[in-house]
Amino acid sequence: MRRRATVLQSDEAALKHFSARGAWVASRAVAAPASETFDELGEAEANGKDRQFVAALARGLEILRAFRPGEGPLGNLDIAQRTGLPKPTVSRLTYTLMRLGHLVYLERLGKYQVGPAVLSLGHLALGNLVVRQIARPHVQALAEHANLPVTLGSRDRLGMICLETCHGRETMTLKLDIGMRIPLATTAMGRAYIAGMPEREREYVLAHMSRRYHSRWPTLRRGIEQAIRDVGKRGFSTSFGDWQSDIHAVGAPLALPSGGGLMALSCGGPAFLVSRARLEDELGPRLVNLVRTIEASYPGT
Repeated sequence: MRRRATVLQSDEAALKHFSARGAWVASRAVAAPASETFDELGEAEANGKDRQFVAALARGLEILRAFRPGEGPLGNLDIAQRTGLPKPTVSRLTYTLMRLGHLVYLERLGKYQVGPAVLSLGHLALGNLVVRQIARPHVQALAEHANLPVTLGSRDRLGMICLETCHGRETMTLKLDIGMRIPLATTAMGRAYIAGMPEREREYVLAHMSRRYHSRWPTLRRGIEQAIRDVGKRGFSTSFGDWQSDIHAVGAPLALPSGGGLMALSCGGPAFLVSRARLEDELGPRLVNLVRTIEASYPGT
């Protein structure tokens, strides 16, 4: 009965509930170590800051992160340039990853591509995300109502990884496929996630952003600070042309109970299909209500 009542609550009631949303989300989110770039990890290792940190494992994983969708195979020199690792180190690591099935060597090209073992790990990770199964029917319902994509994501370093996406009837709208990475600083989903972070973790991430974006950071920070205020007041953040000039979207943080961690949801699409007014007056509140429904349905609630 409790879940049913939650689903049937009006959008107006949802907005009232989230009047203090920012503080509420932060209190329920479980802080996790913020991701870092490889250079920063290497600096931490050199300074002896973390004796539990296994540098060889980190370097191997960084090799896999060098590959990007649609760019094709990479040689050892390509990987060395992307990671900043010495080429001899890269050669040993790519050989090891190949023997384990995480890379496949293309002898004709003298280059590597990601192997099936990586796909199996990704499938395992997605399959173990209970929130995807809980969220999907509700996310699909909103996507069909809005006729826009609705996406569930989580943070990876200074980006957001799409974990589930549902689409409406239109096929020409924004496509955010599972596994796609989008910016943390400029998207509605990313800003909502930042707003939901515990303050200490948030400041840590913002400090890394300031070093990444340099001269752009003052403008980006203003957008993030506005998103934090919006989430505290309305329960959702916005991005009107900040990520891509023709994309409008709203986002809301999703703090899972019982140590489930922090995620975020977004809804949006091309500006010619969805106005700012519709996003702020209708779809933002509906997204907030969707968050409440998922949180109430999560195990341990």
